[in-house]
Amino acid sequence: MRIGTERQEFGRAWQRKYVVTEEVQQTVPVRHEEVRVEREPVTESNCEATAGPDSSETEHEVTLHAERPVVETKAGPVERVRLTTDERTDEETVIGEVRKEKIETDVPEDKRQR
Repeated sequence: MRIGTERQEFGRAWQRKYVVTEEVQQTVPVRHEEVRVEREPVTESNCEATAGPDSSETEHEVTLHAERPVVETKAGPVERVRLTTDERTDEETVIGEVRKEKIETDVPEDKRQR
């Protein structure tokens, strides 16, 4: 009996790449400006601020600012993925039947070839 091994395909493995989108929620503090009108009575200590013509029509403008959230995403690699194989060696017991031919002779000693 001669026992050996043969290599044969017994399965396959696949690797697929796909994209999933997940929603992320994060709270961001934002600031904004609001207009506040301040009034103060004219006193002797601050009366120089009223110097000028008695009555006039003027306009004053204040620019208000506010922050708004800005989201920027950037695609970039996180990891490399590949399929590899590892070879393992196990032992298996093989049972088989062997047929043999046996020969018996009955030759008198004086008839044997020398």
